[in-house]
Amino acid sequence: MSTLSDLLAEHTELPGGTVEHLQRVVAEWQLLADMSFADFLLWIPLDAEFLCVAQARPTTGPTAHPEDAVGMRVAARSRPQLRRAVVEGRICRDEEPHWHLEVPVRSETIPVRHDGRVVAVLSRDANLAMPRVPSPLEIAYLGSASDLCQMVADGTFPPRAAVVGADTSPRAGDGVIRLDALGLVAYASPNALSAYHRMGHASDLVGLSLAAATRGLVADPFDAAEIAARIEGALAGRHSLRMELAAQGASMLVRALPLRPRGDAAGALVLVRDVTDLRRRDQALLSKDATIREIHHRVKNNLQTVAALLRLQARRTAIPEARRALQESVRRVNSIALVHESLSASVAERVDLDELVDKVLPAIGDGATADVRAKVRRDGSFGTLSAALATPLVLVLTELVHNALAHAFDPGTTGEVVVTARRSGGMLDVKVSDDGNGLPPGFDVDASAGLGLSIVRTLLESELDSTLCVRPRPGGGTEAVITLSLRGR
Repeated sequence: MSTLSDLLAEHTELPGGTVEHLQRVVAEWQLLADMSFADFLLWIPLDAEFLCVAQARPTTGPTAHPEDAVGMRVAARSRPQLRRAVVEGRICRDEEPHWHLEVPVRSETIPVRHDGRVVAVLSRDANLAMPRVPSPLEIAYLGSASDLCQMVADGTFPPRAAVVGADTSPRAGDGVIRLDALGLVAYASPNALSAYHRMGHASDLVGLSLAAATRGLVADPFDAAEIAARIEGALAGRHSLRMELAAQGASMLVRALPLRPRGDAAGALVLVRDVTDLRRRDQALLSKDATIREIHHRVKNNLQTVAALLRLQARRTAIPEARRALQESVRRVNSIALVHESLSASVAERVDLDELVDKVLPAIGDGATADVRAKVRRDGSFGTLSAALATPLVLVLTELVHNALAHAFDPGTTGEVVVTARRSGGMLDVKVSDDGNGLPPGFDVDASAGLGLSIVRTLLESELDSTLCVRPRPGGGTEAVITLSLRGR
């Protein structure tokens, strides 16, 4: 589906500032739809027709447009109210409802003004099939929505400042408080009142100064002064973004919006959202992540201790074969320790394999026999992998690179071992190639009894669900190829 930006770029030549203003309108208009109990459609005037480029449905009432209206075109003569809103620059209301898909709908059109001119039109369409009994909540909602819609027509809402976090700001259903021009609470929805009760306010809010009442609840003096200043700033006509408060163990998101239709001070709209349970879950997740990282850190330390003990034992062993076996064990344990070191710094149990491989490869080269002067390098990118894949894959690469250094080159010769990674879609292709002597006659990777290749085959089959292909390298040498599926991992 085409986005708002795509449709505006394709069908209009609106300047960047106007496009940004329309994006701000769309970012904020769910609040308008919920408080109006109505659908909102954004129309762009073309030559002799209007194009719908965005749509919002209310969460507080039935929709008037169950169908997708984005991309729909209507002739200007068939919707005269749209043209009137552009020409007259004012909100135009239907005197009588009309029928749409067998549903009675009352419509009004709101000009969207930017830099002094009308650049688009909002249609506010309310489904009248379900009669509503006026209640204090509905009256407060509709009155605040009318003020905000008039500010859209005036060009003062949304503000020019970027709407940061509009999708996580409190919404109408979370809690609404309407303030009069003096800053006194004229109406507080049940959810808003419950939020203030959780912060320690025991009585009703109506008739109180919200700035003073909120200041008295917040223990942090800086936060208390900041939220009071934002509420008072909204009464003075200044916009602000949401702010999080903590009081009595409760956490609240609060946002104050000025209400100034036609430039007249009409008070402010304060939105409140109780996020106490959400913050507690966040804290629990942070604690869990910290515990997991600490476990990885301790496992890494323990593995390094094991490697040090094996290294010490290798130095005291007089039998060459036993010394080599212990040294290879040290290399394998160190490779696993490096994975846990990376996981101890990760918050998502994922490993940057490029960074890890760049640490492992030099260690393998340094641990090769003194007669081999081959270089080891990485080509391409592995990307980020989960810990379940990273640990066996690093061990496989360690064994393959070590085998290449140990068997591909004659003593005293130079060469190169390249670890190549190619990642596309859900696949990862890995190749370990060398420019050494090549495979011996009759070599069969499946029949090889070497411990290194046995480890590689076991890890590929049991952990990585892959197989190993060892073949001559074009131009001389050998290459070991692994194809790994990342889908569903």
